[in-house]
Amino acid sequence: MALYRTSGELLTERRSIIDAVFNSFEKSDHGSRGLRRGRRFGRITKHKLSRWIFLLTALISILLTVYGLKMFFQAKMESKFSSIPLILQEERNQQGNIMVSDEAKTPKENTVVPNLGMVPKGKRRKHFPCDVGFLESVESLVEPQSYVNSTWFSLEYVDYEERTSKNNLFEPRFGGHQTLEERENSFYAKNQTLHCGFVKGPPGLPSTGFDINEKDKAYMSKCKVAVSSCIFGSSDFLRRPTSRLISQYSKDNVCFVMFLDDQTQSKLSSEGNSPDERGHIGLWRIVIVKNLPYEDMRRTGKVPKFLSHRLFPNSRYSIWLDSKMRLNSDPMLIIEYFLWRRKAEYAISNHYDRHNVWEEVLQNKRLNKYNHTAIDEQFNFYQSDGLPKVDPSKSNDPLPSYVPEGSFIIRAHTPMSNLFSCLWFNEVDRFTSRDQLSFAYTYLKLRRMNPERPFQLYMFKDCERRALVKLFRHRSLPSLLETA
Repeated sequence: MALYRTSGELLTERRSIIDAVFNSFEKSDHGSRGLRRGRRFGRITKHKLSRWIFLLTALISILLTVYGLKMFFQAKMESKFSSIPLILQEERNQQGNIMVSDEAKTPKENTVVPNLGMVPKGKRRKHFPCDVGFLESVESLVEPQSYVNSTWFSLEYVDYEERTSKNNLFEPRFGGHQTLEERENSFYAKNQTLHCGFVKGPPGLPSTGFDINEKDKAYMSKCKVAVSSCIFGSSDFLRRPTSRLISQYSKDNVCFVMFLDDQTQSKLSSEGNSPDERGHIGLWRIVIVKNLPYEDMRRTGKVPKFLSHRLFPNSRYSIWLDSKMRLNSDPMLIIEYFLWRRKAEYAISNHYDRHNVWEEVLQNKRLNKYNHTAIDEQFNFYQSDGLPKVDPSKSNDPLPSYVPEGSFIIRAHTPMSNLFSCLWFNEVDRFTSRDQLSFAYTYLKLRRMNPERPFQLYMFKDCERRALVKLFRHRSLPSLLETA
């Protein structure tokens, strides 16, 4: 009986559960329809979502394809870049070897291809320093008695220009008024008097500029070795040479001179860089220049850059570095390595990227470094006088590159070195302030006109230059007047 009751109880419970299940199905008919709708809505949503994903994927694929084609054509253009000089040369040959009309001087702006030479963002070439085999110290340094078979002749410089009766509008200029005939004759390595800056006008007319007080002139006249730089127009911060890397001998025997204008001095003083009682900021002797000779600050900066033999008249050697650099090497070790050991009178590094003047012209115009018409006039003049292209594959070219990185120059103040510096400055004074455009022409013309009197110029690697200095960015652009 107990088992029967238990089975009955179990049977009753099972029946109640089954009834509950059937009742729930009857009552949930509406819920079943809602469930079916939800599933149908989910299928529609998934369909729309997959369609949007497909469209987005297609759009991304199109964009990647366009970008890839752009990179392909840009690479094609860059591969053709080296052929541009040949095309320009052919056009020049068609026009003739001399400039015969004003029409030939008219700049052809459409020859500039804006994207030529551009490197895709994120793929710019990186440049690094390389080893320089300096001596371990300056203690064993001995200046060679005759380390270079230099050509010796006497150079004098035009100090004054008189007003002529034919020119009532005469205005004195710092670079003077050199005629084309005087310019041509100045390239001969001989006893001569030539224009080389610091030209004054007749008595009673104002100074032509770059005025320095007598105390600073006396200091510079005693320098036997000079390291110099300049900041005009407050375009840079003051970079002090790294004292711990410079020997005590060089500190005692080398003049470190930084040329400033009043504006820059005021700016540096507001930043806490004021000269001490000796007129020094660190190793730099501060020399204030009054009455800048040019409105273009870049052109003004060429005065101390090229004419160190005139600013330091008794100096035997000089080193120039742009103000964007900090000197990290001993000056005497630099002179021994680049001049004495190479038997050179003049040392300058090649450009890190460009080697032909044709390329440099296009780059200057693409970046609007100077007025395009002025660049064309200068370049056409040089082509008409036989400026060639460098061929890196030929070992007999006089220079490994026709474009220098002119921010670091080491010089012996020999007659040929001084003549070259004057000639290069005169080109900057006559044409544009972009000295990289006139370097090769000046050197090759000097060499061509003096085949029996060699000029020992050594062009070293750009990576060696980077080992000597630390590079910084400019504080700001110099003067926008340079593009006028």
